[in-house]
Amino acid sequence: MDTHLTHVHAPDGVFPASAYTHVVAGTGRFVAVSGQIALDEEGELVGEGDPAAQARQVFENLRRCLASVGAGFPDVVKLTYFLTDMAHLPAVRDARDAYLDRDRLPASSAVQVGSLVDPRLLMEVEAFAIVPDGDR
Repeated sequence: MDTHLTHVHAPDGVFPASAYTHVVAGTGRFVAVSGQIALDEEGELVGEGDPAAQARQVFENLRRCLASVGAGFPDVVKLTYFLTDMAHLPAVRDARDAYLDRDRLPASSAVQVGSLVDPRLLMEVEAFAIVPDGDR
């Protein structure tokens, strides 16, 4: 179990969250991952018009970015979802749940945006993580 992060699901006086954690604190090396989109390693769009396929690709890209600096999803303290339609949020949560422990979810925010860099993109997700001291 990770001991470098503390999850506070229900701070005093704040309604408990069911799909995220209100506060995550930790010690270690800070990692910021730019918003990831549904492009594969060849730069090709994955899942045009399919929020579930795009979400799976986005989380796989996040996994690869985190791994490149010795981090993983257990180290993530914050996710921000940028969605062109809030109706895509369930697909994002399903993809997230395939990678993250539902009992130790990071803090998160979801924002509906007018568009992303490519009009075929339905979402972009960025991550902040804290890697324990001593790890790469």
